[in-house]
Amino acid sequence: MTQHISLITLGVAELARAKAFYRMGFGWEPVFETADVAFFQMNGFVFAIWDKTQLEQDMARPCAPAGSFALAHNVESAQAVDAVIDRLVAAGATLLRPADPPPHGGYRGYVADPDGHAWEIAWNPAWTVDAAGHVRFAL
Repeated sequence: MTQHISLITLGVAELARAKAFYRMGFGWEPVFETADVAFFQMNGFVFAIWDKTQLEQDMARPCAPAGSFALAHNVESAQAVDAVIDRLVAAGATLLRPADPPPHGGYRGYVADPDGHAWEIAWNPAWTVDAAGHVRFAL
């Protein structure tokens, strides 16, 4: 089996609010949307935000509490980490951890989207981010 992720879906309480956050904060535009779901074409996979109640019905279980995991958005420089965090907070994110250098190197901070989903905004000098946004792990 190949190592890949096709789709990541987050359950959200208010789809309109979530769409506005991802548009204003990250600058992402949906490639398809309905009254209940929005799909964003990413670099090799699809990211979706879906009405939480409908997602719970679809997977036949309650959504895990926000904060059970963190998503990451890697950027090209330490300065970009601060700029992206500032933009996300202005769009409605909650600052969880101001950016600082972790023990393993680089620079990162954390925010939570309006539904509490954690996002790490990071720069790692050992990882490359190409023009298409693909991240490569390299030592």
